[in-house]
Amino acid sequence: MQQRTLEHRTLGRTGRLVSAVGLGTWQLGGDWGSVSESEALAVLEASAESGVTFFDTADVYGGGRSESIIGRFLAANPDAGIMVATKIGRRAEQVPENYNLANFRAWIDRSRANLRTDTLDLVQLHCPPTPVYSSDAVFDALDVLVADGAVAGYGVSVERCDEALAAIARPNVASVQIVLNAFRLRPLEEVLPAARRAGVGVIARVPLASGLLSGRYTKDTAFAPEDHRTYNRHGEAFDVGETFSGVDFETGVEAAQRWTDAVAATRERLGIDCADRLTPAKAAIAWVAQRPGVSTVIPGARTVDQARANAAAASVPPLGPELDRAVHEIYDVHLRADVHERW
Repeated sequence: MQQRTLEHRTLGRTGRLVSAVGLGTWQLGGDWGSVSESEALAVLEASAESGVTFFDTADVYGGGRSESIIGRFLAANPDAGIMVATKIGRRAEQVPENYNLANFRAWIDRSRANLRTDTLDLVQLHCPPTPVYSSDAVFDALDVLVADGAVAGYGVSVERCDEALAAIARPNVASVQIVLNAFRLRPLEEVLPAARRAGVGVIARVPLASGLLSGRYTKDTAFAPEDHRTYNRHGEAFDVGETFSGVDFETGVEAAQRWTDAVAATRERLGIDCADRLTPAKAAIAWVAQRPGVSTVIPGARTVDQARANAAAASVPPLGPELDRAVHEIYDVHLRADVHERW
């Protein structure tokens, strides 16, 4: 496999270099609509060929399907240089007492089998109940797994900024994963600066606000019944902040039009004469990747073309303070009142 080279950054306390744009693989589990195994493998291959060296998955994505497909890909491409981060915890009832060493061992053994590896590169607690972050026993148990060689390092995936800050204060937490995009700005205030001071990596998820920032949706856009953008629009299945970043869909469509206009102005200012070279989606990913303190941003992709376009966002030139000002204006006018204090 011939691979291009993207900018690489150190992922916090793991000490590992990862591409500035990675790949989120929730969609490969089938939770965004049907994706065949051959289509999923093609997305992984296109991402790796484009220079992506970081895949993010979870044991709950498709009931383990996403992990298993990644495991198959890695077995066929052992020299691809991919770091895989998985997540554990959401397959069990969400009560703090379930976050214990015995369960961790069982969950990790399942993920190791799915991913066909003895040692997991990075394990993240998957948005656990808030009291988990204050439990010394939880993090002691994770330290045991590192000492045993079952995992090389551990981090957390969080819903809220206060949870991220609690995790960053833990001495052995390697990384924090959090929703960060042009429609969710609060992590810029404290989380990213605190992570930089502590040497903790930041994995930015949902960079497109579940597709809103692609600028392709109208208020009449419909999604498949098995797509979380249908069944979790109001938080029916899990935290609503994971779907459209918690933004009301109709409000998000209006804000996305302003984002699209701001990207068009940015293309003109930068002298980019082809809209395909800086689409709203590519600009959204690049904008997140260019925030100081972000280690990697993990857009999802369901097609080869999406995978390649996402990776190309790592090569977008600096977008400039003018776009930053537009982002904050859009946020303040359309979104801040609904999302800022909630997460």
